[in-house]
Amino acid sequence: MTYFYDSRLEQIAGRLADGERLSFDEGLALYHTDDLNGLGRLADTVRRKKHGKTTYYNVNRHFNHTNICVADCKFCGFYRRGRDEDSYTHSVEDAVKIAGEAVAEGATELHIVGGLNSKLPFEYYTDLFSSLKKAYPALHLKALTMVELDFFARFYKMSDEEVIEKLAAAGMDSCPGGGAEVFAEPTRSRICDHKCDGDRWLELAGKVHKAGLKTNATMLYGHIETIEDRVDHFVRLREQQDKTGGFQCFIPLAFYPPGTALSSLPGPDGIDSLKTIAVSRLMLDNFDHIKAYWVMLGKNLAQAALHYGANDLDGTITDGGELTESYSVEFGEVKMSKGELISLIENAGFEAVERDTVYNRVERAAV
Repeated sequence: MTYFYDSRLEQIAGRLADGERLSFDEGLALYHTDDLNGLGRLADTVRRKKHGKTTYYNVNRHFNHTNICVADCKFCGFYRRGRDEDSYTHSVEDAVKIAGEAVAEGATELHIVGGLNSKLPFEYYTDLFSSLKKAYPALHLKALTMVELDFFARFYKMSDEEVIEKLAAAGMDSCPGGGAEVFAEPTRSRICDHKCDGDRWLELAGKVHKAGLKTNATMLYGHIETIEDRVDHFVRLREQQDKTGGFQCFIPLAFYPPGTALSSLPGPDGIDSLKTIAVSRLMLDNFDHIKAYWVMLGKNLAQAALHYGANDLDGTITDGGELTESYSVEFGEVKMSKGELISLIENAGFEAVERDTVYNRVERAAV
């Protein structure tokens, strides 16, 4: 009895059972299969081998310190110019207040990213982090993408190592995975020509890892990229992980077109999103965690993605009504209660485990 309608999936299943790494061509075959259930079974088998039924979530808050940006990425509905009425830059005092609200809600992490604002001095960031750490020393600051670090090095005329060292000394504990978008050219240049290229993004991630900080990695999918671009992205992330080992989690980000320069595109559908979760789990054999980012997938599809290789749903988030990072979101409200997160996980047949940013279990005293 065969478990696959697609014979190529059966061959790939054998290679996975033997512990072999999948090739670029096999990544393409995974994407091109019409046996969605078979693909899901493969990814779910790998996921359960790594994590059993454990599914992670955290209690966190996103803080976008500024939406003013010198870049104008085609996929972005977040950025503003300084002259725009709805542009903003939060003060350090604002940040400390928001952090206090997050801590009161039980948050263990503050996720800090923003635009590339050429009006801010470097000291804004060191003051921001040191003030947050002074007020809330136990709050983990997951802050700044590789694109932001690249901008800092160029704009403030500092070495990469100096930028990373000063920010870490001020209180930056780890980095999120944004700004990766898609590495392949010419696609990357067509959607974000003012950002660093894919090689530079990977180089900076490696330097952050060598400094002892963990990062995540992302891929924005469902815009003008090809399937070949996506698989190339996985292979290059996998190669970087082999070198420096500092990536904790991979987060596929579903493109939402409204409000962007690419608003005429349809964006990815549910099948594409489930395939992307599954293929990432199978290709990224040296990544521990794959996240179904409910903010961009929607709660129901993110729940289903737990059976397609994902073992993390992200967190409660609460971003104060601002857009999350530089990506538009489809489902409006970006807040979910801890109880709802736990129910989504448990109703899918998994065990909900609260984690901190670096995937330690969080044990809370019974109330």
